[in-house]
Amino acid sequence: MNSLYVSHCFDGKQLLQDVRLDWQLGRIVALQSGVKPQHQAQLQGLLCPGFIDIQVNGGGEVLFNQLPDVSALRTISKAHLGFGTTGMLPTVITDSLEVMQRAADAVAELLPEPLHTVLGIHFEGPHLSVERRGIHPAEQIRPLTDNEMQLICRKDIGKVMVTIAPETVPVEQIRELCKAGVRVSLGHSAATAEQALAAIEAGACCFTHLFNAMSPLTSREPGMVGAALASSQVYCGLILDHLHVHPLSARIAALCKGEDKLILVTDAMAHTGSELQVLPYLQTEIRREGLKLTLPEGTLAGSALDMNTALRHFCQDLALPLSAGLKALSTNPARLAGLDDMGQLQAGAVANMLLLDNNLNMQRCWLQGAEQQKEQHNKKRDIQ
Repeated sequence: MNSLYVSHCFDGKQLLQDVRLDWQLGRIVALQSGVKPQHQAQLQGLLCPGFIDIQVNGGGEVLFNQLPDVSALRTISKAHLGFGTTGMLPTVITDSLEVMQRAADAVAELLPEPLHTVLGIHFEGPHLSVERRGIHPAEQIRPLTDNEMQLICRKDIGKVMVTIAPETVPVEQIRELCKAGVRVSLGHSAATAEQALAAIEAGACCFTHLFNAMSPLTSREPGMVGAALASSQVYCGLILDHLHVHPLSARIAALCKGEDKLILVTDAMAHTGSELQVLPYLQTEIRREGLKLTLPEGTLAGSALDMNTALRHFCQDLALPLSAGLKALSTNPARLAGLDDMGQLQAGAVANMLLLDNNLNMQRCWLQGAEQQKEQHNKKRDIQ
């Protein structure tokens, strides 16, 4: 049995003080509040569930599309673990069926192994809008065929999420995906609000990086954004890197969605957790300036964001409770993915947990109860 005492704790629902937490064999056995240690030092800081990122394109100088194998997954996992991500959906953006299959095979191979952060896979495309594709290659955008359907519905690749544009995928196919347990998210879309609402009625449960690469909310056409904000049952992912979304727009989204339906994501590329400045991409390159990643002509190309920085941005920019930010980084993505034993510090939950200091910088990290060595790249730094 392992035990720790900590001055403050967020258990997935509420903030607690003077907490004792016990765990064994990678799972939490008990959590008590209002308990002072007698013969053991009390940790100073905030203990919280490990972060869960549902949109991770890369990290540690590796882009999953470019190297869809187990070694890439281990590298990306390690890069993000250094910032508190104890669970993630490695994300394959629009690509050939072969690349999608290789990525799925890599996830299936890694999942049975111990002590990694991979929970499944996110296919972001290729069933998107050409008009709102962003950096997704137009020549690979295509309808959802039986081949892709069989791949996405595989049962050996963990939790599966797919981003589709509702104007390109019939509601019958959305229902089929949802019936198979796939989390269908809407994004990279020029859909009308009516098309988005029809997809939600068919089972879609999330919007991918809200505001970005989707039809906007206007006075006469609510668009994708309006459908997302008006639908209380769906989750919304948000990239808080000070580049993709204005802080006031992010606050409006958080207020509309409430504490239980907002999810913070990184949309991280190979640059996160590394000093990489330029990444060759297709026939061009992705350049870095701080957290900002762009193609040479200026198009945003993912982010160099990490989840720990996203939490600090939430608290600095949105003037909302810390508990809401912690939910958006852990509890909510766990609920979206159907991970009932993650995103919380309760008896029976996986002992994935972080210790944050007073500035919300990660100080210690436990993965399945095993404390992880802190990586050099996760040093304390100013908010960007």
